[in-house]
Amino acid sequence: MSHSTVPRSGTEAGTPVTTPVASDDATGAQKAQRSGKLSLRLRFRRDRVLILMTLPAVLLVLVFNYLPILGNVVAFQDYDPYISDNGIVSILHSPFVGLENFQRIFEDSAFWNAVQNTLVLFFVQLVLFFPIPVLLALLINSVIRPRVRAVAQAVLYLPHFFSWVLVIAVFQQMFGGAGMLSQLLRQNGYDGLDIMTNPDTFAFLLTAQSVWKDAGWGIIVFLAALASVPTDHYEAAAMDGAGRWRRMWHVTLPALRPVIALLLVLRVGDALTVGFEQILLQRDGVGTGAGEVLDTFVWWNGVRNQDFGYAAAAGLIKGVVSIGLVLAANKIAHLMGEQGVYEK
Repeated sequence: MSHSTVPRSGTEAGTPVTTPVASDDATGAQKAQRSGKLSLRLRFRRDRVLILMTLPAVLLVLVFNYLPILGNVVAFQDYDPYISDNGIVSILHSPFVGLENFQRIFEDSAFWNAVQNTLVLFFVQLVLFFPIPVLLALLINSVIRPRVRAVAQAVLYLPHFFSWVLVIAVFQQMFGGAGMLSQLLRQNGYDGLDIMTNPDTFAFLLTAQSVWKDAGWGIIVFLAALASVPTDHYEAAAMDGAGRWRRMWHVTLPALRPVIALLLVLRVGDALTVGFEQILLQRDGVGTGAGEVLDTFVWWNGVRNQDFGYAAAAGLIKGVVSIGLVLAANKIAHLMGEQGVYEK
């Protein structure tokens, strides 16, 4: 039996086969991947398309969020915006007063009243409002029929699109002095009840309004987290004899814990911002003793009283304290084993 003497490849003929030499970048990338570390240049080359996609959003944040931070210099000035039509010229020519505005703030009893009201409202909303989206998400997720689940989610989410003016108008018609509740009480021989102007229950009123308006928005976040839980975890728990409550405790809640920790850190960082428009619309009804918070305090002194340096100093204090709260809450999240806003 004869065999062909014609070689089928360069290797069989004894001719060495040469392969193209990898470039320096490819070699460096391969070495970096093997070592688990990539240089900044290589990461930029790898993610350049994503970086280009995010550039417009980054520019918007820089222009509308970070660039205005430079205006905090007026907190150390007796700022007069009427010196010039140009705001930068007004800042440059306004007299520098150092820490005088901060000294005035710490000696102002109205400022400390606003701080107290802000903290009280924050704690009430943290206890009464924050858990409700979690509980509603668990309730909706337990509904078996998809149509019922979709209708419930849509009904709860709809008030998020209402303005605060409309929300407060609805509550006024329900719980005001001439509202449905007062009329019902009077028809049955009782005195009327005006919850909308009661300073003692103002924090609970604001929390109820926030729950009705924004609980549906929070449900979406937790439902998205629940959708990522593999179904085989529930099946394995059911095979082990776990009932509905034990599956929720050992499968569902651990899946929600990272999201809850993240939102809790953000909520603590936003503790001094408790709803400017919502409170401003009802501030006069309950008086400044219960209705003045830091945001309305800054607005009243800056916009209404034209004391811009004083208001800027109060806003700067609020921003610094908020950053400290975020860092502290994030540190606590790390100690509890969660990632928080950023990793260690």
